[in-house]
Amino acid sequence: MRRKKHYFKREPGAPDPLEFSFQRRARFGEVDAMAVMWHGHYATLFEEASSELRRLSGLGYEDFFAAEVYAPIVQLHVDYFSSLLLDELFTVKARMLWTDAARINIEYEVHKEDGSLAATGFTVQLFSSATTGEPCFTVPPLLEKQQELWKGGRLGGGE
Repeated sequence: MRRKKHYFKREPGAPDPLEFSFQRRARFGEVDAMAVMWHGHYATLFEEASSELRRLSGLGYEDFFAAEVYAPIVQLHVDYFSSLLLDELFTVKARMLWTDAARINIEYEVHKEDGSLAATGFTVQLFSSATTGEPCFTVPPLLEKQQELWKGGRLGGGE
């Protein structure tokens, strides 16, 4: 299998990744004429998992708006291994990894009901000012606050 063990380098001494997962079935509107989940829907699955993981971690969209920052996705990558089929049960796991930069790195795994790997991937979100649109070259206060909680073991995702 061509899957990398990890997409992002683990920083020595960094806190454990934050994780969130959910389970559901492949829906009729997500599959093609062969009853196979269309490849573009994996980005939607990643967004669904990352939105909830970030919300649980104090880094949701409402938190961004309140802090006057944006965090657009600047990279999205998917590796496909085995097709999800119509009505097939699957699990999506999102794992946010520690970084000292003004960004959010999240890795994803999509597992079929039998535990086999359907897809993996990652996203990178970079922080920018909501007022000027300029990139944040230092960690914004919102992320800095959440990093302190994360380092102290007081921040986490959920299952």
